[in-house]
Amino acid sequence: MSLREKLIRNLHELPLEALERLPLYRSRSGGVSEGTAAQQLGCAYDIVPPGKRSCPYHFHWAQEELFVILEGEGTLRVAEEMLPVKPGDVIFIPAGPEYPHHLINTGTRDLKYLSVSTMQRPEVCEYPDSGKVGAFPGPPGTSFMQRRADSLDYWDDEP
Repeated sequence: MSLREKLIRNLHELPLEALERLPLYRSRSGGVSEGTAAQQLGCAYDIVPPGKRSCPYHFHWAQEELFVILEGEGTLRVAEEMLPVKPGDVIFIPAGPEYPHHLINTGTRDLKYLSVSTMQRPEVCEYPDSGKVGAFPGPPGTSFMQRRADSLDYWDDEP
């Protein structure tokens, strides 16, 4: 792999994966940092059509996130507030339960943005709207999701 391939990506050349869970969620996303030399930063390029959002309302216990709005307009739902966002806005989301968040395209054209995260593992995410908790200890396939209401006792099935 050449030095250029390790260090540089072009947003317009990324393969994009369609993600959809109608009626609320729809996006196309590409892993900007995948296959690069980056070890502690993750970056994705997201395109969300009008009226949709890319992911459920959530917060991270370990990772910080940063979003750079490139095109379109939308709303950042964060800490139960609705904040308008536009091209040029840079959004900082610290880890912790004080900042549950997601972006909603409330504009009339595609909302395009970069999602940057610190990629700490293990990671735990919580989803306040649905009461879910997700644990992400390592590589893909090692994660699990459950509802807080279904939590087991520490001593469950122990001798």
